[in-house]
Amino acid sequence: MTSPANIVVFDLDGTLIDSAPDIRAAANLVLVARGHVPLSLAETHQFIGKGAANFIAQMCVARGIPADQSAGYLEAFLEHYVSAVTETTVYPHVFETLAQLRSIGLVLGICTNKPLKPTQSVLAHLGLDQFFTAVVAGDSHSVRKPDPLPLQDAIAQCGTGRALYVGDSEIDAETAARAGQPFALFAQGYNNTPLADIPHTARFDDFRDLPEIAKRVLGG
Repeated sequence: MTSPANIVVFDLDGTLIDSAPDIRAAANLVLVARGHVPLSLAETHQFIGKGAANFIAQMCVARGIPADQSAGYLEAFLEHYVSAVTETTVYPHVFETLAQLRSIGLVLGICTNKPLKPTQSVLAHLGLDQFFTAVVAGDSHSVRKPDPLPLQDAIAQCGTGRALYVGDSEIDAETAARAGQPFALFAQGYNNTPLADIPHTARFDDFRDLPEIAKRVLGG
């Protein structure tokens, strides 16, 4: 009988990719067309993490846009967001690390609050889609992170081995805790909380350190 393969599931924005410039560009197309001041990159970082609807809700508050108009802004944003890939970059050493994790027998997945179509677009554009057995996005379920269901689903799609969740934020940490899974914190992402205050099993700044973390946490 083949033994279960262990699993590593990743958040996407701020963990594997720096997508804030593209998210900002898509949002600013909507804002500027309606006569509003564009978002700064710092504001964009602050608003990322809880899904597109939450991002637009925070954007509307920041620009004094009435809440009853946010649905229209979200619809317009999503039209641009699907193709917002040209300014997104992969963090250093992600490609070789994902290849190494696969080579040592780990099954990889994605659990993100980013909507599915933009997720698929950016993964394909960057050539990252080849690595992942499961992709669970912000609209894959009726709930999103920090609810544990999306992470539990991503793990279940990957198999039955032990799992590690990798992310960059307090939202990811809470998701892992609620799902009962260990959490590795990428310290160079979009977190809005001091790193010392984010619960984690392990912390890293360089993706080249992740394989050893995975071996230590998952065994083998």
